[in-house]
Amino acid sequence: MDKDLSNYRKTYDKGELLLTETPENPMELFKKWFHEVDTHFEQDETNAMTVSTIGLDGFPKNRVVLLKRYTYEGFIFFTNYQSEKGLAIANNPHVCLSFFWPGAERQIIIKGSAEILAENLSDGYFESRPRGSQLGAIASLQSTIVKDRAQLEADLKNLEASFEGKEIPRPDYWGGYMVKPISIEFWQGRPNRLHDRIHYQLDEDYNWVKNRLSP
Repeated sequence: MDKDLSNYRKTYDKGELLLTETPENPMELFKKWFHEVDTHFEQDETNAMTVSTIGLDGFPKNRVVLLKRYTYEGFIFFTNYQSEKGLAIANNPHVCLSFFWPGAERQIIIKGSAEILAENLSDGYFESRPRGSQLGAIASLQSTIVKDRAQLEADLKNLEASFEGKEIPRPDYWGGYMVKPISIEFWQGRPNRLHDRIHYQLDEDYNWVKNRLSP
């Protein structure tokens, strides 16, 4: 390897996160951080998040998807239910979400359970997508082996012709998940690697308990 990665260094000095200044509900802090990053920092897709699942082979796997909505109840994203991640969630709904916003020197890690979203909500989001994205969801049998890209493009072209002038229905194998959090950790980079880490844990009475963690 040409470069010595051990010499890569960065000073974190863009903010602080004090336990005494955090809200009782972590979703309020998530909303605040998301808005600040989206408004004040250069970030191509503030809603890009890593979704980690435990696969059918027993190995964890991460991939980046786009957060499409968040509420006090949880975090919503959409995908193919028959994809590798969909099958993993069906087998083990415990997932981890993470956001990393380098411009703001912030990271959020969320543990929770993924539940299939109500059909009417998935229908509504599917209808809002561009036609190309709607057809792409049908043309791609996500995570399966495909002969080549030409086959994908041919399938898409055939679908375009088939649905010309028609509404495109949401396929029943495609829709949303809501991840309901049980744990949320907020990380703010600080000088000398003494980073701020505030951790919220949902207790058995559904109250959030927060603590500062050592960096």
